[in-house]
Amino acid sequence: MSDFISNIGKVFLRETKLIAKDHSLLLTLLLAPLIYAFFYGSIYAYKVEEKVKLGVVDEDNTSLSRKFVEQVGNLQITDISRMRNMQDAQKSMYLGNTQGFLFIPRGMEKDVLGLKQADIVLAVNGARFLPSSELTMGITNIAMAVGAGVRLQYNEKKGNNSEIAMREAMPVNLDYRPLYNTRSSYGGFLLPGLLALILQQTLLIGLAESVALDRQHKQIPQLLGLSGNSLSTALWGKGLFYFILFCGYAAFFMTVNYRTFDIPFRGHPFDVSVAFVLFILTLIPMGFLLGTLFKGQLLTAQLMVFSTYPFFLLSGLAWPYDSLPLLMQGLSSLLPTTPFMKIYVSIVQTGARLGDNEGAIIHLMVLWIFYVMLALWRLSVINRRQQAMVAAV
Repeated sequence: MSDFISNIGKVFLRETKLIAKDHSLLLTLLLAPLIYAFFYGSIYAYKVEEKVKLGVVDEDNTSLSRKFVEQVGNLQITDISRMRNMQDAQKSMYLGNTQGFLFIPRGMEKDVLGLKQADIVLAVNGARFLPSSELTMGITNIAMAVGAGVRLQYNEKKGNNSEIAMREAMPVNLDYRPLYNTRSSYGGFLLPGLLALILQQTLLIGLAESVALDRQHKQIPQLLGLSGNSLSTALWGKGLFYFILFCGYAAFFMTVNYRTFDIPFRGHPFDVSVAFVLFILTLIPMGFLLGTLFKGQLLTAQLMVFSTYPFFLLSGLAWPYDSLPLLMQGLSSLLPTTPFMKIYVSIVQTGARLGDNEGAIIHLMVLWIFYVMLALWRLSVINRRQQAMVAAV
């Protein structure tokens, strides 16, 4: 046991010295996680879009149309610009000065008060998803409220009391309550997963670079010599540095970054801590394996950086796992990100416990065993090749 601990310590110290001497590894492991976390987090700090430019053409110009426009202007998301006519409104949207326009035709108030269907036109720039969806939802709610208010007044004039008039005006009342992400904000949805992805990618890039550097300099036999010729000791001795460092980053993100960007945390700290430990333990052999696939540090860094966006898209966060093509589902199932995101998001955003995610936990543990076996196999193959090359020389 003492030899095992001693060998682990030797490999750990070797890895620490290797990182201290390599500027690329230093930047990737010590600066990139913090810079990326605060930089990307600050982009979504406000979480919802505000003051989106909306053109308004009011040809009706009645008390009802003016009241409607006033309520639209009171929305947090809108910043109204009055337009003289449809042509000006369309041109303004095409030039990007506004993200859409609202057109109220003549006779709108007359039709509404006559209990006829009145049409208003909302044109939005669908090339930008968030402004168009937020504008549509907000203005639709106002239109429904205005219509219900007119019907309420009509029913009261018919002699119905307020309660009966309300039931006649709104026979079905939708009680809309978004849970967890109560503001339905894009930042509230994206930031937790984004922090986890930053943690994953910086770990994978750094560890894969380090392993590729050892392979490039033909130092795998030296690594195994320090570990007492034990493959598992070499793997976990080298990975110990990354485990300690990224457990610290995970704790930092879950405290400092969550508070800085006002991200709700509804779970139990113990549950999310266990999830992160399992996640990092799975990423270490995966990063080790990826590093053994390439012969140079530069090529490894380039390909690993390129993998960031595909990993994000396959994780099931940006697009539901069940909606992916079957081939993409298979690739997604091989990534630790997929089960971890399911566990992590459910704990952080909905307050679930580890016991509520048994399937995802088993999935993550199976991937851990899978990547450990592959990493040890690749390490043994490369060690035999490099030993043979040394012997031949």
